[in-house]
Amino acid sequence: MWYVHSLQSRRNPNRFYIGLTDELDERLAQHNAGESPHSSKFAPWSLVVAVLFSDLRKAQAFERYLKSGSGRAFAKRHF
Repeated sequence: MWYVHSLQSRRNPNRFYIGLTDELDERLAQHNAGESPHSSKFAPWSLVVAVLFSDLRKAQAFERYLKSGSGRAFAKRHF
């Protein structure tokens, strides 16, 4: 099972991170521990939403969509 997740920085609430993982709790802990160079400067993070997929390719496609311009607009409206 795969999670596409959106995190929001508690330090800078206007900053979001979109990611893909099969271990949601572990990945959130890694982000909050500063182990990810792309997100460490905005830690700590809170989970906003996680969408569970059984198919990796569909999860990857949804993650790519959320990182696109229209996907960011979608996330802003719905998350």
